[in-house]
Amino acid sequence: MNIVIVAGVLVTLLTCIPVLMQLRSHPKGLFVLFFAEMWERFSYYGMRGILIFYLTQHFLYDDSYAQGQYGAYTSLVYLLPLIGGFVADRWLGTRKAIAFGALLLVAGHFAMGIEGRPATQNLTYGGTKYTFVAEGRMEGRKVCLKVGEGCYPVGPKDGGLEIKGLPAAAPLPPVLAKGAYRIGVEKRDPVTSNILYMALSLIIMGVGFLKANISSIVGQLYGPDDPRRDPGFTLYYYGINLGAFWAAILCGYLGLKVGWWAGFGLAGVGMAAGFIGFVLGKPLLEGHGEPPDPVALRKSIAGPLNGEWLIYACGLAGTAVVWILVQHYQAVGWLLGAGSVVVLGYLGWFMVAKCTKVERDRLALALVLIAASVVFWTLFEQAGSSMNQFAERNTRLPQNGFYTITAPQVQSFNSAFILIFAPVFAALWAWLGRRDRDPNPAFKFGIALLQVGAGFGVLVWGAGFAGPDFRV
Repeated sequence: MNIVIVAGVLVTLLTCIPVLMQLRSHPKGLFVLFFAEMWERFSYYGMRGILIFYLTQHFLYDDSYAQGQYGAYTSLVYLLPLIGGFVADRWLGTRKAIAFGALLLVAGHFAMGIEGRPATQNLTYGGTKYTFVAEGRMEGRKVCLKVGEGCYPVGPKDGGLEIKGLPAAAPLPPVLAKGAYRIGVEKRDPVTSNILYMALSLIIMGVGFLKANISSIVGQLYGPDDPRRDPGFTLYYYGINLGAFWAAILCGYLGLKVGWWAGFGLAGVGMAAGFIGFVLGKPLLEGHGEPPDPVALRKSIAGPLNGEWLIYACGLAGTAVVWILVQHYQAVGWLLGAGSVVVLGYLGWFMVAKCTKVERDRLALALVLIAASVVFWTLFEQAGSSMNQFAERNTRLPQNGFYTITAPQVQSFNSAFILIFAPVFAALWAWLGRRDRDPNPAFKFGIALLQVGAGFGVLVWGAGFAGPDFRV
C-alpha cells in the first residue's frame, strides 16, 4: 500500500457517500448504468495507464512508433462509437449493444494480460554483440549491459553511451561515441504481438458498441420535463471519473509491483464485474434500450441466423479490419484526414444550400465548439502517452516506501480533482444562475481551453529545470 491508495480511499469516502445518497432518489436503472460505466472506465483507463510502457519496455518499440500505435488506438476508440450508436438505433437496441460491447471488452482486456516472452535488446560494437538485461517495469525498470561475467548500468553521455563501472580490461571503452555502436532489437515474439493487436481490436470494437449507447439509456430513464434529468447525468459522470480514478491507482500499482499481466488482468476483472452487473440489472432498466423492431431483428435470414446474430458476426469480423488498422497508424491518420475533408465539405454545402441564415449561424457556432473540443481531447489524450512518459522519465516522483507514487498513478490526479471540484462548480453555477450571472457554455468552454493550455505551459516551464538525463 502507498500514499496514493490511502488518499484514494479518503477521496472516495468523502465524495461517494453523498453521491450514493442522491442516487436513491433517481430511477433504479441509474444504479445499473452508474456501476456498469464505472467499471468500463476502470478497465479503459487502467489499461491506458500502462499501455505506452508495455509497448516501449516489453516489446521495445521506439517512442515514435509506440506513440503512433497509441494514437491509432485512441483515434479508433473515439470513432467506432459512431458506428455502434447507428447500429443500435436502427436495429440492435442500446441494451443488447452494450452487453455485446462489454463481452468484447472483457475478452480484450484479459487477452492483454497474455504477456509472452519480452523482446530483448543488443548493442553491437567492433563486430561483437552484447545483450542488454532489463529488470522491473516503468520507473522501476533497471537496464544493464552484459559484458563478460558482469552487467553494467548504461546512460547517455555527450550524445553517445556511457557504460558505468566498466573494468579497464573490458573489450570496449566506457564511453561509446555516437555512431560508433549500433543498438538493435532481437526478433519479437510474433504470437504475442498478434495477441496484443487482437486484444486492442476487441477493446476498440467493444467501446464502439458500448460507449455511446450506455449514455443514451441514461437519458431514456427520465421524462423530458423531469427535473432529475441533469442531476442524473451529473451522477453518471461521477461514476465515470470514479472508475478512472481507481483504475490509474490500482492497475498502475499492480503493473509496476507485480507484472504487466496483473495490471491488464485487473482491468479485465473490472470489466467482467461491469458486464455481470449490467446483465443482472436488466429488470431495473424497465424496458428501456430494447430494439426498435424486435420481431424483425429475430426474423430468420438463413436457418438459425437472424438479424441479431448477423450483427454480432459483423462486429466480430470488424475486429479483423480494426486489427489491420491499429497496426498501421499512418493509414489511420490518412483516413481521419480524408474523412474530415469529406465531412467539412458536406457541411459547407449543406449550410449554403439547405439552411436559413439563423440555422447557418447556429451550425457555425457548433463547428467552432466542435473544433475547440477536438483541440481539448487531442491534448487530453496526451496523458496516456507523452505526459505518461514525461512523468516516468523526467519527474522526481517519491519512491520511498509508503510515500511512493508511480507514473501511471499520476493520471489519477485528473479524476480526483473532478470528483472533488465538480460539486463545487455545480454549486457555483447554480449560485450565479440565481443571480442571472451564470456564464454561457461557450465562455466556460473557452476558459477551460485556456486552463488546458496553461497546464501544458507549466510542463514546458518545468522541463527547463531538467538535469542532463532529461529525455523526450
